[in-house]
Amino acid sequence: MCYEDFVHFILSEEDKSSEPSQDYWFKCIDLDGNGILTHIELQYFFEEQLHRMECMAQEPVLFEDILCQLVDMIGPEDDTFFTIKDFRRCKLSGHFFNVLFNLNKFMAFESRDPFLIRQMREEPSLTDWDRFARREYIRLAMEEDGEDASNASGDVWDESLESPF
Repeated sequence: MCYEDFVHFILSEEDKSSEPSQDYWFKCIDLDGNGILTHIELQYFFEEQLHRMECMAQEPVLFEDILCQLVDMIGPEDDTFFTIKDFRRCKLSGHFFNVLFNLNKFMAFESRDPFLIRQMREEPSLTDWDRFARREYIRLAMEEDGEDASNASGDVWDESLESPF
């Protein structure tokens, strides 16, 4: 994966509700390239999530239950398949793609993490990408502060070095 592909992926991963991200994930699921997502295609990707749930000792969820949830979530024009137009009309498209590709985010949505809900209510104008960038900035700043604190522990000078003056 080249840098440009990585940037496109990470933007698509962290903000699944944007149109470019919807296009990216839709194309991933549309195995036959016919412009519709069938239940068979969805089940193919959900099987990997089931395997991950089992590895994490999570209670597995039946695909039929997930399919009902996905149909309710997106509200497609035809219940037997999904089109990109269906995702464009829905604000929950990011959660749909997380069900199939990101178990951690899927579980967070299922448990309705109060911290995430509060964050979304406090700043509804922020996108998922904005929230991701803010979290990562804070995390990196804290790491840097931790490194600065460890460097200030008194071991600044190496005894083997001569004074430059």
